[in-house]
Amino acid sequence: MFLLYNLVLSLLAPLWAPVMFWRSSRRAEKPNWAERAGDFPFRATKDSRRIWVHAVSVGEVMAALPFLKALRERLPSHDIVLSVTTSSGHATARDKAMPYVKHLVYFPVDVVRFQMAAMTRVRPEVVAIMETELWPNFLWAAKAFDAKTVLVNGRISDRSFRRSRWVSPLYRWMLRQVDAALMQTEGDAERIRALGAGEVRVVGNTKFDEAAQIADEGPRWRAELGLGEAFVVVVGSTRSEMEEDLVVAALDRAFGDAIRSGEVRVVHAPRHLERAPDVLAKASARFGSAALRTSGSVAPYLVLDTYGELGGVYSAADAVVVGGGFDRLGGQNILQPLALGKPVLHGPHMHNFRDIAAASLEAGASASCADAEALADRLSAVRGDPELRGAMGEAARALVRANLGAGNRYAEAVAALIERA
Repeated sequence: MFLLYNLVLSLLAPLWAPVMFWRSSRRAEKPNWAERAGDFPFRATKDSRRIWVHAVSVGEVMAALPFLKALRERLPSHDIVLSVTTSSGHATARDKAMPYVKHLVYFPVDVVRFQMAAMTRVRPEVVAIMETELWPNFLWAAKAFDAKTVLVNGRISDRSFRRSRWVSPLYRWMLRQVDAALMQTEGDAERIRALGAGEVRVVGNTKFDEAAQIADEGPRWRAELGLGEAFVVVVGSTRSEMEEDLVVAALDRAFGDAIRSGEVRVVHAPRHLERAPDVLAKASARFGSAALRTSGSVAPYLVLDTYGELGGVYSAADAVVVGGGFDRLGGQNILQPLALGKPVLHGPHMHNFRDIAAASLEAGASASCADAEALADRLSAVRGDPELRGAMGEAARALVRANLGAGNRYAEAVAALIERA
């Protein structure tokens, strides 16, 4: 399987390589291509003891923070090398993760010579992969250097599970290279067992820990963003034009005149910053007055075009709309606003966050809205009923409190792997 994968990888290089470069070129910050070729700016020494943690992008980096913090406290003699794939993930890691890690690098392209070059420089005792970012040559190189390999905060969505079964021999081979698959839920555990994993345990979801660490600084954010005493809707992580259009239309239907007068304020954070100008144009066309966060202007409709502020801005909200689930994109993380006790509204297509969304809906902390009309109706209800807002907020906090501690449990599991080795 290893040879077949690399043969196919080589034959398809004229297709995937240009796509990779094109996608990278669209980002505001370009990746470090030397690091993507495995040329890391440090070397292993005979005394170095290292743990390599891989997190793909912003979501995985944020989910890794409680684990990284606990790992730093549990194993102070080990250096942590954190790798990311995207430039947005790199920016988030620079801002949030550096107190816990020794080196931050871009993840090598999954070519044997690149992965071997990187592994030679790191020489980790343990490779910890956040969620389920499995790459055959990365795993092969890790085992070639006798590293223990572990999935941390592992998850497999329904969509990923269906797709993976089309290449089940490759997954069986990869999962034989994984010493322990530590998963978020029993459903995730069942799916990875079906794909061929050996040692599988349910440990929990670090995103509850990560969300609980966000400081509740509502008054500060209201003052900084010029929100005053208005009713504030924070829209987080819309991911497509369809979602932008749906949310803007719902806001217009529910609060059009109130937004134009400033009685209701909106802060809208698209998932990808390059979408900010388009969101600004849509909001300006509907409501007349809109501004980018980086402009320093105050407007009834503010478009957040900065990294790392959305989690804090949620604390200024009276109601939160989370994207990714209105279009068929699998949803986005709703835990940050839940941890802050905010009523959360999202779309029906939350399969990438199925368990969290289901638990939140069952607890009465969130509501699913199928279209712009349903979202507008729910927004109006939340604004008009303070008791409903309070009940949803308390249910949200209780849900998060009941699921804390996964970061420490994952760190203990990695420490046990090192001791066993």
